Amino acid sequence: MKNNKTKMLAEAGVMIALSQILSYIKFIQMPQGGTVTPGSMVPIILFALLWGGKYGMMASVTYGILQFILGGAFTLHPLSILLDYLLGFGVLGVAGFFNKNFKSSIFGTMLAVFLRYISSFLSGWLVFGMYAPEGMAPWLYSLGYNATYMIPELIITTIVIALIYKPIRNALQK
Repeated sequence: MKNNKTKMLAEAGVMIALSQILSYIKFIQMPQGGTVTPGSMVPIILFALLWGGKYGMMASVTYGILQFILGGAFTLHPLSILLDYLLGFGVLGVAGFFNKNFKSSIFGTMLAVFLRYISSFLSGWLVFGMYAPEGMAPWLYSLGYNATYMIPELIITTIVIALIYKPIRNALQK
């Protein structure tokens, strides 16, 4: 049993590191935070799909803390730290609760990224509403602003998970 935990912790560390490295490659950088990356959520979600939701949530919260420490320049507001980093990245582990087969894993991936979008939307509305153009409701501004980078991230993440899911599952079952 100890060997299995060691393997899980080692894989968590590698996947967190891969996600962190991929997060530095930015296709699009939004002015008030948010980026489009080459699949920076993929390693964390893959870890969750392989090890389950409980361990996936622990790894993704750890990744969120690392994201804040190494790049949290956009806020020091406690609610934003919670919504953008701890909860925002922590929900990526939810994918691991949907790891029964390919279809449920794709659903779990999409749900996890959507939950991250919801968390970012709430942060934008409740904390960063001041950036909304005059006369525009902060919630509406946040909905659109966060969609500009989260929809591409959702598409990229889902496609990459769909492409690598079966080969990785097959390799791990041997």
